[in-house]
Amino acid sequence: MGRLAGKIAFISGTGAGIGRAAALLFAAEGACVFGCDLDADGSAETVELVEKAGGVMRSHAPVDLSTEAGAKEWIEAGISAYGGIDILYNNASALRNGPFDSQPVEDWYFTLRNELDIPYLCTRAAWPHLVARGGGAVLNVASVAAVRGAPFLPMVPHGAAKGGVLAMSKHLCAAGAPHGIRVNTIAPGMTRTSATAPFLDDPEGPKAHLEARIPAGRIAEPEDIARVAAFLCSDEAAFVNGANLMVDGGDSAMAG
Repeated sequence: MGRLAGKIAFISGTGAGIGRAAALLFAAEGACVFGCDLDADGSAETVELVEKAGGVMRSHAPVDLSTEAGAKEWIEAGISAYGGIDILYNNASALRNGPFDSQPVEDWYFTLRNELDIPYLCTRAAWPHLVARGGGAVLNVASVAAVRGAPFLPMVPHGAAKGGVLAMSKHLCAAGAPHGIRVNTIAPGMTRTSATAPFLDDPEGPKAHLEARIPAGRIAEPEDIARVAAFLCSDEAAFVNGANLMVDGGDSAMAG
């Protein structure tokens, strides 16, 4: 029996990266996983990988979670498929970085829509089903950028959006208490995914500097984040509520 046996876990953004790693791990831990993504092909590939490993997963794609209609569509599709929800892991996001004084204003709104609106809208859509279930776990994704600047890359919209996720999660913790709903956040550091690989593989980029200052001595892999997520969504973390766990190899503990 896995630590998530009998749980129904909704994970957004399962087409690749951390979302795919989470889908594979949550299913291996016994959960029935319901995923989604804008990328229908990537989403289908993740389902195939989970099923080949002996897990249970369905997915809904393509779907745009940054709209109220899209968020509701995903949640209702999962409820129809599995009959309920125990875990909501708001993993999906998209961002645009650029210099503060020249980045288009549209990038600000794009990032807020895809990093703050998505977890808000998905949680709002799932909330009555979690209440009906008698409780559950919501996990939102913040970032180290929510609590510190990044001198190697300008990311004002990203930091602001993820700071909003942190604040929202604290208030959702209070709102969920009467219903047995736990709400936590994880704050990943730099993680190797298909999106970050070009940046990390740039010989002129900051990878060497980043690895030198991280006590763990390396950049995170998607599985590093997924393992922490699985713990926080499990009953083993029943007394962990309203927390933000830094998953950055110790980077945020270092000065300078």
